[in-house]
Amino acid sequence: MPADQTAIAKTRLDGLTPQAIRYVVATADALHAGRVDEAERHIVGAMSMFPEHPEVLRLLAGIQNLRGDRQAAIDSMRRAVALRPDDALYHNTLGAVLGENTDLDAAIASLRRACELQPTMATAWYNLGLLLMRCVRPEEAVEALRHAVELEPQHAHARVMLGEMLRASGRFEEAGAEYRRVIAQKPDAGTAWWGLADLKITKLGESDIEALRQAMRRPNANEDDLIAMGFALAKALDDQQRYAESLATLAQTHARARARRQWNAREASARVDAILQSFTPPPASAPDAALGGEVIFITSLPRSGSTLTEHILASHSQVCGAGELPDLPQVLSEESRRRRQLFPHWVTAMTPSDWQRLGERYLERVAHWRTQRPFFTDKLPNNWQYVGAIMAMLPAARVVIVRRDPLENCLACYRQFLANNEYARTFDDLAAYWRDFDRATRHWLAAYPQRVYENVYEELVADPQAKIRELLAFCGLPFEQGCVDFHKTERDVLTPSAAQVREPIRRDTARAPRYGALLDPLRAALGMPAFAG
Repeated sequence: MPADQTAIAKTRLDGLTPQAIRYVVATADALHAGRVDEAERHIVGAMSMFPEHPEVLRLLAGIQNLRGDRQAAIDSMRRAVALRPDDALYHNTLGAVLGENTDLDAAIASLRRACELQPTMATAWYNLGLLLMRCVRPEEAVEALRHAVELEPQHAHARVMLGEMLRASGRFEEAGAEYRRVIAQKPDAGTAWWGLADLKITKLGESDIEALRQAMRRPNANEDDLIAMGFALAKALDDQQRYAESLATLAQTHARARARRQWNAREASARVDAILQSFTPPPASAPDAALGGEVIFITSLPRSGSTLTEHILASHSQVCGAGELPDLPQVLSEESRRRRQLFPHWVTAMTPSDWQRLGERYLERVAHWRTQRPFFTDKLPNNWQYVGAIMAMLPAARVVIVRRDPLENCLACYRQFLANNEYARTFDDLAAYWRDFDRATRHWLAAYPQRVYENVYEELVADPQAKIRELLAFCGLPFEQGCVDFHKTERDVLTPSAAQVREPIRRDTARAPRYGALLDPLRAALGMPAFAG
């Protein structure tokens, strides 16, 4: 650590009394271990004595972020940074919190500032690499992750992310070897175990299952690692057809994650209600009718076949598969900050020229992808909430909504270790989230029948040739056989489906029948009949 940063680190507790320091240290230890309830108990004492001390505010932000109160976390961290603007750790924490709140531009700026202030901070380089990956900037992401690994060769998470980049490129054996190296160094590296379990080309064996169980009993295993290892263990048990054990492991793992951050299904449904109401009737769109003609949005729930749909389109000579771009929600967030109102509350105040401004801003942000080929895809799953805004901003854009059987889709979400999928922790929350997606999809299809297309996974699997022709026609593209032979297309795929899209379409992907009546609680939550045998 540079001398100036060392001095800063030593002064972080300046101004606190011995008792307050004890509260702060106990809070930090509990946060590091992932014990948010304990951290919350300790921070109360520190807050009662020093509510505006920067170190107290930093730890408070960490707790608020874990509790899901992200705006409060950002406010706390901004106050802390204002009090200590030259501390790299503070900029790193602010960047991490902003990233979770999807304010990615500001998050990257904060993390770059942390790296400038303290170039030897491996954690800041790692966090920067993660955000650059989310922004689909793989070259910059790899550079940042390599910095993290060079600074801290034992940095398990950075090495895991390098493994993820190898997997994205189709180098699965190399990725598996990287995960194994991490586990050899750190047996309870949860993300490495999950990466290995989720490779799809190999299955964890009985010796791996025993090693996983032992790693989960290690006293120093933190909550993040335990959650990731829980998903890995459940996947391994599923591969061995031990379905009851797999589901029980998933239930325990989701409960552990839910104890840290809970999903408010009622609030989420109310937000969808507000969005649909704000776009009924559809507002007058941007006056430039040709705006956005190069964009094909692909949106869906996770694990529904959206990566397959994008890979099919990206196999066309005129289409660039850009992946999960964060730019649309970023543009809407910018407008929310400008108007000091959350989306969708400002929608009714928008004029056609306002929508044109947002559409042009989106196209400005995605300029890189617009230069590759005549068309490009934007495959961020959660954009199903923003279809009305897309239609208003970009009158010539097309939206493909990918849908899968609800039971299969919800089970796939329940089994997958995904960041920020708090709606998947219980069957009731999962079912509520699916219903929100379902009614939003039906609303958009009715409101924009010429510009929104529903691509049903099961129909695509049953008759690929016909459905691919139909998909291409909707997108205004001539048929090309390469789209049917999509598995031969070489491109990076930064999603859990990286392996599947490099194979021909399979018809044996349904998993719910294997679980039989074990899934009856999920069927009940979805309003479906019990398993019939």
